[in-house]
Amino acid sequence: MHPVLFHIGPQAVRGYGVMLMLGFLAGIWLSSRQASRLGLRSDLPIDLGVWVLVASIIMARLTYAALNWSDYATRPVAVIRIWEEGGLSFHGGLLGGVLAVAFYAWRARLSFWRLADMLAPGLALGYGIARFGCLLNGCCYGRPTSLPWGIVFPGITTEPSHPTQIYAAVGSFALCAVLLRIQTRLRVQGQLFLLYLMLYAVLRAIVEVFRRGISARELCCGFTQAQVASLAIFAAAALAFLWRARRGFHRGPAPGERGAV
Repeated sequence: MHPVLFHIGPQAVRGYGVMLMLGFLAGIWLSSRQASRLGLRSDLPIDLGVWVLVASIIMARLTYAALNWSDYATRPVAVIRIWEEGGLSFHGGLLGGVLAVAFYAWRARLSFWRLADMLAPGLALGYGIARFGCLLNGCCYGRPTSLPWGIVFPGITTEPSHPTQIYAAVGSFALCAVLLRIQTRLRVQGQLFLLYLMLYAVLRAIVEVFRRGISARELCCGFTQAQVASLAIFAAAALAFLWRARRGFHRGPAPGERGAV
């Protein structure tokens, strides 16, 4: 556990922020390779990535603060001090990223679903890397365990706990591999992204089992906030997946699209 990696003068460089940026850069790199495969400009993910990064961080922070408002009610200014405390909600960040992609697609007259497919594997890769930031920060850990890979987080836990950050990271890397493996078998725009959402929802719901009541708050009926959100995401993505398959939207560029080559 190394929340602060080093200092540049008085400014602390935090492990969480470093891994978040490494995840973002890795996601952009993989998305650039995907862009070429889909007939899009290879530099398109760089331009789009700036929009996604800003929107996703803002929404991730606001969602986290809203879900933990009791921690910020008496000090609302702390909501913007993300560099000091951290605290992001992936579900909020995902919503912000989707909105950014939708706006960019509308502005550039590109297919939203085509752009989403381009970003899906990189999103899985970047998320996996960012989870190691949680490990360095000592957050998002799981219940106590007697398993040999349990980790003690000094100052936070007194006994070995499930390293759920690693579970999430390894699971996300596996999702990335699955998406890359089957992408050529999906002929409909948007299905790759929607499949990612469904698989991510399942992975997150499983990881939350080990975090429930420890670093994940229960919402109702024994389900955590993230599990309820994951259930909603899975249902919405599954319905959209079937709808697009039934309509038979092709993978090629839509008529009138710009930037297809």
